[in-house]
Amino acid sequence: MTGPLAGELLDLAVAAATEAARLVVEERPRAGRELEVAATKSSATDIVTEMDRRSERVIVDRLLAARPDDGVLGEEGADHEGTSGITWVVDPIDGTVNYLYEIPSYAVSIGASDGDGPLVGVVVNPVSGETWTAVRGGGAFLDGRQLRLAEPPPLEMALVATGFGYGRNRRARQAEILRSVLPVVRDIRRAGAASLDLCALATGRVDAYYEQGLQPWDLAAGGLVATEAGAVVTGLRGRPASEALVVAAAPGLVVPLTALLSDLAADELVDG
Repeated sequence: MTGPLAGELLDLAVAAATEAARLVVEERPRAGRELEVAATKSSATDIVTEMDRRSERVIVDRLLAARPDDGVLGEEGADHEGTSGITWVVDPIDGTVNYLYEIPSYAVSIGASDGDGPLVGVVVNPVSGETWTAVRGGGAFLDGRQLRLAEPPPLEMALVATGFGYGRNRRARQAEILRSVLPVVRDIRRAGAASLDLCALATGRVDAYYEQGLQPWDLAAGGLVATEAGAVVTGLRGRPASEALVVAAAPGLVVPLTALLSDLAADELVDG
């Protein structure tokens, strides 16, 4: 879908993400790791900073000012039921721990979905200024340059990105799986922001990505960017990508990777 509505939504998402990206960099308190932590989520290490909340407010206010009938689902609590058939899915700072430690690998992520699924996606790295965009059926782009996955390497030569949850039991299980994955791939990368991992795949900076525990705001925009660049974004055993597992790679690589992860029962959810 590349009609006027998609173009309108894309422009609005880019404007909102760019404004929020500027906020989180320019108005970040100069306190290093003493940046105010507003709350925790799944565990004491899964944090929310006051800047997460400010960024979400900026984004939601801009979206609803332009399109008051749309729905909004935000990681930090925004929940607006719409009537237009369009729902915005917002991660105001994806990679909050990186942000806290001033590691330049975090993002503002905004997706828009309709009854057929993800429609528009925008991911902005506030530090580098890189902006990934995608429209369903219209391709994926980095700063205006169209992205298309190259022919993938075999699994043993693949650079694979992944991430870990915050609960101790889930992290322990993910470490067990990683011990089996690491010897059969080129290497592993862990950047700490799912949206940027998916965009890295789309850009050719990694060859594949898998992770358990992703929520809608983690996947909405980056997943569309990866898909429109030619990746398959899926779960295991014919299931769709979900909290249980997200696997993303070019078609020729996703088959052996999902087979490996299926053998390891990598989609078995572990809580705590």
